[in-house]
Amino acid sequence: MKNLAIVFFFLLTYAQAQNRSALDKPNVIIILTDDQGYADVGFNGSTEIPTPGIDRIAKNGVVFTSGYVSYAVCGPSRAGLLTGRYQDKFGFSKNPLLAPKDPLMGLPLSEETMGDVMKKAGYTTAVIGKWHMGAHPTLRPNERGFDEFYGFLSGGHNYFPENLVLQDIEQAKTQYDGYKTKLLRNTERVVETEYLTDAFSREAVDFVQRNHKEPFFMYLAYNAPHAPMQATEKYLSRFPNIKDNKRKTYAAMVSAVDDGVDALLTKLEELGIDENTLVFFLSDNGGPTSANASDNSPLRGFKGDFFEGGIRVPFAMQWKGLVPAGKTYDHPVISLDIFSTAVALAKVTPKNQLDGVNLIPFLTGENSGLPHEELYWRNYSANRFAVRTSDSKLIFEKDKDYLFDIQKDISEKVNLALTESNRVEELKQMIEIWKKSIMDPVFMGLMEDKEYSKLNPDRFNK
Repeated sequence: MKNLAIVFFFLLTYAQAQNRSALDKPNVIIILTDDQGYADVGFNGSTEIPTPGIDRIAKNGVVFTSGYVSYAVCGPSRAGLLTGRYQDKFGFSKNPLLAPKDPLMGLPLSEETMGDVMKKAGYTTAVIGKWHMGAHPTLRPNERGFDEFYGFLSGGHNYFPENLVLQDIEQAKTQYDGYKTKLLRNTERVVETEYLTDAFSREAVDFVQRNHKEPFFMYLAYNAPHAPMQATEKYLSRFPNIKDNKRKTYAAMVSAVDDGVDALLTKLEELGIDENTLVFFLSDNGGPTSANASDNSPLRGFKGDFFEGGIRVPFAMQWKGLVPAGKTYDHPVISLDIFSTAVALAKVTPKNQLDGVNLIPFLTGENSGLPHEELYWRNYSANRFAVRTSDSKLIFEKDKDYLFDIQKDISEKVNLALTESNRVEELKQMIEIWKKSIMDPVFMGLMEDKEYSKLNPDRFNK
């Protein structure tokens, strides 16, 4: 009997380890797509591109119908997400160049990443996919709080493994040579044999399998459906009725991501950890329709804009058992909130002041207020600003003001700036106060590629 009691105690302890309380440092997964259109998920109404895997998150949890990112292009948006802070506060206001010898070309070392903070809380951390926070050795994922990295350093990448012909980033001679490098597993180059999206999904499932007994944080940063438009026949064959080749390829790329999300969610369930794992899904910015045939309807604008089509993205999350299933939440939230939510649940304090909020009390009904009174955006190069309140949205630049009743006019069809000048000035004053908290860019951006190379003629030389 004594031996049976010991065995029972062991099995009970093991079971408890396998099924930690949902409140005891839950796992956190962020699934980020690249350049995905607002309308191109089932939970936002897509019928042309089925996304049953991604839609599982929405069915299990909440859809943020007014979910925003902190910038309208990849690099700054991801910097905001990974730090929980407006990226303009630390000068990450442009898309970084591929400059592997420049220690300032990327996320400043003054900033803690979500990986840094979650590690302090005892989490195992990983980033899989696109980094885009700097290629210098001091700026790479393993130096920025991540135990594991599988992916690439630049702003985009080829999807077919036979196109990855450069052994290392040091062989790059131009900005876009980074698309052709072999992938990195931590600091070592590897030979990948699968379609890139499938490879990232495989690595994500494997990470969860290996680390599910203790708290983990995984940032799964797909580069799909960002250009180049490349898909395998497995996914292309799912869309025989789409005649436009670019749209068909885009749909296939989204479908590949969806398969990966579905496999990941299934793995969580198989391991019995789906109820103590938060899963966030969002795109890094709106779709660039002309580049990848994405669909942002009913929103106005595209990637790069401060119209809704550039900054309002498909955004959903699940925490089964704690966040009500099938919920829709329409108050404005932002990608910065993910960091604040994660560290609150991990019971750890970051060194820098965050700009997001813990979303859980708002979703459970514990807090009936608004997560944000206002949200802000700046495009330094265009001298363009925007602010969103609960009911108004202002975009202003040198020669033009746009004011929208954003609750009633999601498509931003009616510019109220001329008829509601007092409201315009009120919102501009909010921006003027916010501007005091931000700084100029600390590095040159993608649009200054040629100028940067002239100033740094040894940019790609060993």
